[in-house]
This record gives sequence, structure tokens and C-alpha cells, in this order.
Amino acid sequence: MKKNPNKITKDSNLAQVVYEHPEAVEVLLDYGLHCIGCMASHYDSIGMGAKIHGLSDKEIDEMIGKINKSIRSGK
Repeated sequence: MKKNPNKITKDSNLAQVVYEHPEAVEVLLDYGLHCIGCMASHYDSIGMGAKIHGLSDKEIDEMIGKINKSIRSGK
């Protein structure tokens, strides 16, 4: 069984991702998720927050891919 190289999914908690992977912040902001400091970020997943901000499933998948790429590269 091959291990999934992606650490972050649309079900990942928004605040936890920001705390553990600050390099993800720039990607989140680029997609309009300025709620990273909001109290709701402690309860929302990335996918839920993105849907609230009007992102499509395709945009969410693209954003998650960019977040994981930024984590792997450390940027």
C-alpha cells in the first residue's frame, strides 16, 4: 500500500494547519481565506471554510494541492 504524500486534506482543521504549517498561510490567503485568525477557524475544516467563501470543489482541490506542495518544499 502506497502512503499518501499529501498531509493536508479538505477535512483538515483550518487552525491546526496554520499552526503546524505556517507556510500554508500564503496559499490560504491567495484563495481568499482571510479567516485564518478568526475564531471559527478552530472549528472549521479547510473545505468548510472554502465553501463558506464561495470556492468550488475544483478550486478547493487546487488549493489543497498547493498547500501540500508548499509544505513539502518548506515554502
